[in-house]
Amino acid sequence: MIKTIAIQGAEGSNHHKVARDFYGNDIALKECLSFDVLVDSLLKNESSQAVMAIENTIAGSIIPNYALIDKNNLHICGERYLNIHHHLMALPGQKMEDIKEVCSHPMALLQCKEFFKKHSHIKLVEDVDTAEVAKRIAKDKLVGVAAIAPKIASEIFGLEVIEDEIQTIKDNSTRFVIIQTEQPNNGIDQINKASLKFQLDHKRGSLAAILNVLSDCKMNLTKIQSLPVIETPWKYAFFVDVTFETYEDYKKAKSIIEIMATEFKVLGEYKNAKL
Repeated sequence: MIKTIAIQGAEGSNHHKVARDFYGNDIALKECLSFDVLVDSLLKNESSQAVMAIENTIAGSIIPNYALIDKNNLHICGERYLNIHHHLMALPGQKMEDIKEVCSHPMALLQCKEFFKKHSHIKLVEDVDTAEVAKRIAKDKLVGVAAIAPKIASEIFGLEVIEDEIQTIKDNSTRFVIIQTEQPNNGIDQINKASLKFQLDHKRGSLAAILNVLSDCKMNLTKIQSLPVIETPWKYAFFVDVTFETYEDYKKAKSIIEIMATEFKVLGEYKNAKL
């Protein structure tokens, strides 16, 4: 049976590329123009799993996505890292001086801002998705309009790449998580990374004590992100990612934190994709 995988954006997007890398080509895509729609597709059983960007080496954490995973009790069952390559593409036969407007996702525009400082005649317009813009340019034959998108989009929609690799920082990587509604059944031998959420009493040293536990239990803290607790002013929840060599060490850390924290939740236990 072919799995239906939800992605943020359209065919030809970076989410599509990650889905293809993770699952292979034998999948059905559920294209979602926002992360809220993506989550809804899971909750309504329109898709069995979803690919969601969670952080980028330039722009940092995509904080609303942490909240979406937590609020909807979703489970992280895997991850992928993708080196991001931004290409400027338009209908064939156009040159840079012909382009009057570039539409793309705000994140893509941010990551290419230095390139466009050299082309002040171009108007930058925020849009919902990189590949969706490429698709629209091809469908509506939009002259003078270009998209910032992965090269796969130019191949799918018959566009021509005007400029390659226009991102400001060439070593630009995004981390994506694979999410689902059900508790994943990853075997202990497959697990060497976990995403956790906890809240602490607002008192001196509470966070330091948790970090000491992680260190003592041989956890490698790869990410820590705080989010405000809604409707509780000045209280924060902490989202952390840890990697570990043995599951027993992780199990011990988890049991101690569960006692120390006022609220504790495992968002996912899965294989570290960076190894």
